[in-house]
Amino acid sequence: MSNALSIEEIDEKLKTLSGWSFENDRIRKEFRFDNFREAMGFILRISYEAEQADHHPELFNCFNRVEISLNTHDAGGKVTEKDFSLAEAIEKAL
Repeated sequence: MSNALSIEEIDEKLKTLSGWSFENDRIRKEFRFDNFREAMGFILRISYEAEQADHHPELFNCFNRVEISLNTHDAGGKVTEKDFSLAEAIEKAL
């Protein structure tokens, strides 16, 4: 089971991730692309990272926009190190 991070720990870790925010027990970010195909390609790329980590984000796509929210289910829906690790991998997939 993963341990939930405190608000202070989350705020500190967010300083290293450009554009990510914390709300409703999730870290989240919105990504914009030139078109639908690029947005879907990004979703496909991050799906491999998520599957390898056995950690699956909430995704929303509308045309060229992708919203990603992360929290850890086995930590009671709270934010953990696992979420920040996947967020870092997502950033590298851009």
